[in-house]
Amino acid sequence: MKRIFVFTFITALALCAVQLSQAQANKDAKEANKLARDGAEASKNQEFDKAVDLLKKAAALDHKYADELAAVYQQRAYAAATSQQFQNAVNDYSEAIKLKPDDPRIYEQRAAVEMKLNDNDKALADYSEAIKLKPNEVRYYSYRSYIYEVKGDINNSMADADKVLKLDPKNQEAISRKKRLETLQSMRATPPPPPPKTSPAGAHTSPAGTHTPHKP
Repeated sequence: MKRIFVFTFITALALCAVQLSQAQANKDAKEANKLARDGAEASKNQEFDKAVDLLKKAAALDHKYADELAAVYQQRAYAAATSQQFQNAVNDYSEAIKLKPDDPRIYEQRAAVEMKLNDNDKALADYSEAIKLKPNEVRYYSYRSYIYEVKGDINNSMADADKVLKLDPKNQEAISRKKRLETLQSMRATPPPPPPKTSPAGAHTSPAGTHTPHKP
């Protein structure tokens, strides 16, 4: 009889704990939903700092709001970039990537701002990541080819131009870039002319450049 009582008591406690947990979860879900609604309204009014704060709290209570938070980071980043606050924009795109690391568009957006900062190595890395996530996007190869060309990396720029043309054979930008790169390759392959011959200081030379000795 005592064992049955203990078992029943433990079962009741477990059931009570589950009910309390469910009640707390429901309370958190309602609070998160309210915060997310308020955050969306703030974002609509372009109050991005307020929107980020509200959606951070919502996502902490319910992770399903992480996508909305990432979207607001992107909106704030775009606004910062438009105001030429490029480093702030990079920081917000980085926060968005933490929340949505599989979204190639955010890497592309961050790369565009990094190019404004002349941080071409980071832009290359972001376009490379975007290409991993979406390997048939012509635009990513085109921009990466451009950056390689700016850096003077003809081989990699040519490889990306070829990739663009494989995906889009009539892409005029890639056709023009490839012609330009082929010209540069040809120029680099041609050996430079020999330097002019020089004579010691004070020596007399003939027009042909050969030394003419003085008569004794």
